[in-house]
Formats: sequence, C-alpha cells, structure tokens
Amino acid sequence: MKNKKLNNIKIISYNLKYHRAIEDLEELVNTYEADILCIQECHSEKLPDEIGDLVLSEKTLTGKFNLAIYHRKKRFFVTDSSSHVLKNSLLEKIYMPQMERLLITKIHDRKSGQELNLGTFHATHHVATNYLRREQIRGAHKLLAQNSPDSPAIMVGDYNYLLFKRGLRVCIEKSGYELTLSDRPTYYMNKYFRCRLDVATSMNAQIERIFALPKSKLSDHAPILVHVTV
Repeated sequence: MKNKKLNNIKIISYNLKYHRAIEDLEELVNTYEADILCIQECHSEKLPDEIGDLVLSEKTLTGKFNLAIYHRKKRFFVTDSSSHVLKNSLLEKIYMPQMERLLITKIHDRKSGQELNLGTFHATHHVATNYLRREQIRGAHKLLAQNSPDSPAIMVGDYNYLLFKRGLRVCIEKSGYELTLSDRPTYYMNKYFRCRLDVATSMNAQIERIFALPKSKLSDHAPILVHVTV
C-alpha cells in the first residue's frame, strides 16, 4: 500500500483558449496540488518558467497556438522531449500554418524510480472529420510509447471529439490504450450544448478518475484533474 501511495500522480490539463486563461494556472496548480500541468492553445513566448511548485518541462515553438508541459521539480526530472506535427485536414493545409499537435516529455519519477511518457495533445478542430482525429490519436499514441514501450504512457488534452465516442473508444483500445472520460462535461459551446472534449488515454498506468474542475470565464473549456497510479 505504501508504494502505491507514492506512485499517485495528479495531472491537470487545460485548453487556455488562445492563451486567455493563463492567469488561472497558478491558482489551479496550488489549489489541487498538481504534479504535472499540460496546457493547450498557449503562446509559448508568454509562458513563465515556473508556476507554483512546477517548472516548465518543454513547450512547442511553431504555429499560432502552442503546447506546454510543467512538472513538480522536486519529484521529477526530464530525460527527453519531442514535439510532433500530426496529419492535417485539407483546410488546415491550405489556410493554416503548420503546427505541432503533440508534445511528449519523458520524465523520471524520483519516488518510484520509473520513467513516464507524458503527452499533451490537441486534435484538429471541428472543421475536420472524426476519422482524421482518430488518425491523429493513433499516430500520437504510436509516437508516445515508441522509445520506451514498457513505461507508463499518459496522454491528456483536447481531443475535440464531439460525438460518437464509442468509435473513439474502439480506436483507442485497438492501439493498446484505455480511454477515460471526466465526471462532467468539459466544453461549453453554449448553454444547451456541452460535451467531454478533454479526456485522457493511458497504457501501463491506471487512471483512477478524472474530475472536470470549475469552469473559468476565460476559457470555453473546463480544466480536468486526472488521478493516475503507476
């Protein structure tokens, strides 16, 4: 039981909506005592080096919107990082600059002695098909675990999968991962339409539960708190 407790990790994932919700991060990290913070739709040049007790692990640098990962500096240290461009929709190829949709950071956990593969992920927006998003997820999962397939792998973020999540679950399980949804909706298109866009997938790790945290006025997404045991 003691070892299991030491291997509990709390991850917060948050889509900042064009960096607008950046001011929410310090309170979120401190209130929920996050060990890892994964963010989407940020501006990398405006990110602080530290947020509460967390230090910047890595960030993407190209494209209009960036990704970033922070980790608890007293518990973890980074062993490797990489960013990746995934398959794009035709409209994106024509009208949008190339951007990374996956940021991977490998960290060593001093408590457990394990290496963890962490991914923050942002799927194509709703102009594309669910088929394209499944292709992006499959590609991201393959990249996440390719260098250390036996290590725990956890990918969180904005999967942008509005409807037909049964197909999403089948796709994810075929790739050897498990899908975990939050207890409440995370995306508020309007007062009538709400859904779970921010989710987590994992392999060689147990996601105990995901809480949708209170929504801020600064983002159309609610942050999620992911409880993981590895």
